[in-house]
Amino acid sequence: MKEWLMVVNPNAGIGKVSRDWGKISGLLDKNRVDYQAVFTEGPLHAIDLVVEAIQKGFRKIVAVGGDGTMNEVINGIFKQKQQPTTGITVGMISVGTGNDWVRTYNIPMDYEKAIAVLKQGRTLIQDAGTVTFYNSMVETTRYFINMAGVGFDGLVAKKTNADKLMGKGNPLLYLKHLVGSLFSYKSCNATITIDDRVMHDKIFSIGIGIGQYNGGGMRQAPDAKTDDGLFDLTLIKDLSKWSVVANVRRLYNGTIKKHKRVETFLGKSIRIDFEAPILLEADGESLGHSPFEFNIIPKSVQVIIT
Repeated sequence: MKEWLMVVNPNAGIGKVSRDWGKISGLLDKNRVDYQAVFTEGPLHAIDLVVEAIQKGFRKIVAVGGDGTMNEVINGIFKQKQQPTTGITVGMISVGTGNDWVRTYNIPMDYEKAIAVLKQGRTLIQDAGTVTFYNSMVETTRYFINMAGVGFDGLVAKKTNADKLMGKGNPLLYLKHLVGSLFSYKSCNATITIDDRVMHDKIFSIGIGIGQYNGGGMRQAPDAKTDDGLFDLTLIKDLSKWSVVANVRRLYNGTIKKHKRVETFLGKSIRIDFEAPILLEADGESLGHSPFEFNIIPKSVQVIIT
């Protein structure tokens, strides 16, 4: 059996993986990586591929794709029952449109440099989170390892992902929908419970971070530490449309928490109830609607870092 399993999502990066797989596989061979590749055939397929691979004996798994591919690999690791989750080593060759998980660890986008990181084998055991949400009144739970967003973030992610499915996209796709969605989105009253603290406010958007980045480089949780056993919650209260546009730069440079309508919190367990159904994204994947419950799973995923 090969040492590494490459879980390859051909559609990631709006087809970039499919176009670049020949180059990536050539570099893997050049660097004498002992690997087997499996290819996803649609949404959620990577979860099943990972479960099957661990049953066969694989212990080193690499997501070749975007944040959504990594998210499915992580969900497969938590779904399987053969090994403790920390008994599987996870790496990434990032070929997505957002590439947010790798940003926190400064993992290179360059394929050969990313392969060098894999071969170096330096690891860290980071936190994961669960989010419980609803789809057509059916309660569902998903694992994530980077960041979740509710409210405005959820709407922008839904529009962005719809464009990706139709083969449309570029590095500014998220920003395009961020600005465009301002004219249809309305803030909503919410009850937010962080551990034992309860708050009521009118909310524009909430980011729940394990890592620091989302939305293709927005540093929405700039102080997040991936292994401290806590979520970093960034709560953006009701803002005017023009205030959002004027402060987009703060989302990218990590100063969003300095805005007077933004508050940040730390917590292990978070519940969010809105007066109307509000959308959710986690690790860039559009998932469902409110109410939401988030719980941290401290030091539960072994990942390869720089």
